[in-house]
Amino acid sequence: MIAFNDKHASWRYLLTASIAVVAFAAVLIWLAFALLRPTPPRSVTMATDPEGSINADLAKRYREFFARNGIDLKLVPLAGAVESLARLQDPKSAVSIAILPSGITTQRDSPHLESLGTLFYEPLWFFLRGQGFERPEQLRGLRLSIGPEGSASHEFSVEFFGRVGIIDQKSSTLLPFTPAETIKSLYRGEVDGAVLLDTWDSPFVRELLTAENVNLQSIRRADAFVALYPHLYKVVLPAGVADLAKNRPPVDVVLLSPKASLVVRHDLHPVIQYLLLEAAEQFHSAPGVFHKAGEFPMPESIDLPISSHARQFYRTGSPFLQRHLPLWLAVLVQQLLVLTIPLLGVILPLLRFAPAIYGWAGRRRIYRLYSELKSLEDQLAAVPPGTAKDFIERLDQMEERANRQSVPASIRPQLYWLRLHIEMVREAVVRKAGAP
Repeated sequence: MIAFNDKHASWRYLLTASIAVVAFAAVLIWLAFALLRPTPPRSVTMATDPEGSINADLAKRYREFFARNGIDLKLVPLAGAVESLARLQDPKSAVSIAILPSGITTQRDSPHLESLGTLFYEPLWFFLRGQGFERPEQLRGLRLSIGPEGSASHEFSVEFFGRVGIIDQKSSTLLPFTPAETIKSLYRGEVDGAVLLDTWDSPFVRELLTAENVNLQSIRRADAFVALYPHLYKVVLPAGVADLAKNRPPVDVVLLSPKASLVVRHDLHPVIQYLLLEAAEQFHSAPGVFHKAGEFPMPESIDLPISSHARQFYRTGSPFLQRHLPLWLAVLVQQLLVLTIPLLGVILPLLRFAPAIYGWAGRRRIYRLYSELKSLEDQLAAVPPGTAKDFIERLDQMEERANRQSVPASIRPQLYWLRLHIEMVREAVVRKAGAP
């Protein structure tokens, strides 16, 4: 019978246990990194409106803010909000951030998008040459610039103003001019009016508000539109706010306005979302013509649900580490914490159960020796008297292995009983072998 090698067995147990512990720790670390995602991407992509727009200028401020935190924010100029939305909805597109007006999508149409909150009012400005209109039929046959296809102003002009009768799509000529082209065409008399979806700070809006023979139209029945279309808000442009000396506009003007929201893909890294929210708080919290200080950014869910990270930000601010450390250091500490948590999940249970495991391993070795001893005793019973001398050597080896066993104090009595039973079998072997 081949003797059981305790030294090799102990190493085998140790190696097996070590492999199991390392594998378990590796799985926990992988799960921690997969679920907690402590490492943000080095670059992200944001869709913007064409160069020269307020949206594009604002995106550059976001890019500078990200650069100060060591992340490259790539800007992709597009025709406008509609095209930006299409890029966000495309899973193959690199675009993961955009500023979009409310009313151009829904949660059902964009299930993979979330909002980080609203940033500012973005009114619909309806300018006409001359004194304006009193009745809708006066707008028939007009040439109107409504912005290029893919822009939010084009979308609202066709889908909203056309639907509610503010624009007569059958008789009017709708022209896809850019804001810069629109201003030139209005001055030259090549168009009769224009629709812009832009902020009060837009240079195009400010120029048209003070332009001669161009007047901003007030939206009648604005309260009814707001009641029927929840994504719209009623705002009032005070008389004289564009130019007090010339009293432009000459009267208060009622406008309909969506709110611009900071929209992201739902899988955008949490660190990037918190950076966007910090930038939004820095850029949009000042007072404006249509809002008070601190009103924006606001955790409003108009078209899309608010991100869980955004909800947390509006309650308590950025995470503790990101709030008190430079971003690179906060990410490094978070990575170390992510590594520590699964390791502690392995080490602490091992420390707790190590004595029990050690005791189990010692008892198992003793039981194996008992199994060998029982097997030897059964073999001894089967051999004729006087032929059992070779069993003495095997018992000596077994006793030597028993003496080498290192076991906890709690199971040493079992080891002593094993030695006693080996001696009892030795006496039986001596009797059967006929030894003196």
